[in-house]
Amino acid sequence: MRAKDHKIVQAMTEIIPGLQGDLPANSKKGVPFVAGKKKVAACAKHYEGDGGTTKGINENNTVTNLNGLLSIHMPAYYNSISKGVATVMVSYSSWNGNKMHANHELVTGFLKNKLKFRGFVISDWEGIDRITSPPHANYSYSVQAGVSAGIDMVMVPNNFKEFIDDLTDQVKKNIIPTSRIDDAVKRILRVKFVMGLFDSPLADTSLVHQLGSQEHRELAREAVRKSLVLLKNGEAADKPLLPLPKKASKILVAGSHADNLGYQCGGWTITWQGLGGNDLTAGTTILHAVNNTVDPTTQVVFNENPDANFVKSNKFSYAIVVVGEHPYAETYGDSLNLTISEPGLSTITNACGAVKCVVVVISGRPIVIQPYLAQIDALVAAWLPGTEGQGVADVLFGDYGFTGKLARTWFKTVDQLPMNVGDPHYDPLFPFGFGLTTKPTKGN
Repeated sequence: MRAKDHKIVQAMTEIIPGLQGDLPANSKKGVPFVAGKKKVAACAKHYEGDGGTTKGINENNTVTNLNGLLSIHMPAYYNSISKGVATVMVSYSSWNGNKMHANHELVTGFLKNKLKFRGFVISDWEGIDRITSPPHANYSYSVQAGVSAGIDMVMVPNNFKEFIDDLTDQVKKNIIPTSRIDDAVKRILRVKFVMGLFDSPLADTSLVHQLGSQEHRELAREAVRKSLVLLKNGEAADKPLLPLPKKASKILVAGSHADNLGYQCGGWTITWQGLGGNDLTAGTTILHAVNNTVDPTTQVVFNENPDANFVKSNKFSYAIVVVGEHPYAETYGDSLNLTISEPGLSTITNACGAVKCVVVVISGRPIVIQPYLAQIDALVAAWLPGTEGQGVADVLFGDYGFTGKLARTWFKTVDQLPMNVGDPHYDPLFPFGFGLTTKPTKGN
């Protein structure tokens, strides 16, 4: 759960009734709810303070007092529980030096007892192993600390026999009381019953044809259009570059991310860390989307990393430059410099130095762009648009207008981080909530 404003994260908990179904009016607070076979159990994560770690480093330490934890990081959990969320996953991170996977006060005392959460608490992947440093250094202690903290289901990807043996031994010796096991079993069974798993234990395979269906792709495409944020549009308000004309003699599409579905999708796509290239799944790259959208008489030239002479000599009407980050997930995404992957910067310089250009940034977060902003005519934050690149062309060419706003502050330099609205020296490149708008153009 991450954003610069907890209200955004709270609003996003509306995905829970989407996944689980709408909570019946007479529901008891904290009791999980799943409405039948076509719904799934949702998981609120990562509890707690995962989005506030020092320097944004994965699995790091969140340093804040109880008031900071409750007022900034906790609000969306209140919403999740009131919407009947079935499960909560604990964070690898620590709060003021204490590992969340061993935090009885927050897992049992606050989540279960105070907030009356009645679903089950699950560990992260090998989460209890990482209670110790190095991980798994004292596994029997990790089992005791994690289960005693209130974790009900433990994610053990490999050596489950070791976990079962250690836990059984500790229950036999009364190190972990039977009442703690009863609590875990009761909660897991409650979720399984509410999901109907004892009546229909297997997935409904009749739904498989809906995966990647055209209807779902159209919805994803709409989400792309609405999430793109226009950060710059021409040197002056009365001379916008966007929307681009569909009819032009010759246009350049450039950049490492212009024809790369894997880069559009980012991490956690088919594989854990994601992949580059166009072989991982079906979809539309931004280059293909441009080709689909422009007038049939418009010549589209694709050159991934053109030199300046190529751009100058070709007399392009304009250039679309698509650059950004390579895919990552979790620790592999940790970065203290937050830069565009090479050769993205030289592509920007070579293209935008010679022709009117719009730069589309594909990234999981704001990245360093200020040094290059002066030579960029129009700038779009496209985040990770996923498979439906047509949604990017939809707004670039004015079939739809830009409406998106920044859900986080865009910094000038990484030295400013962390930077939040309300800071005494708040001096962003683009402030939280910023986003230029365009109107759809008829008959473009």
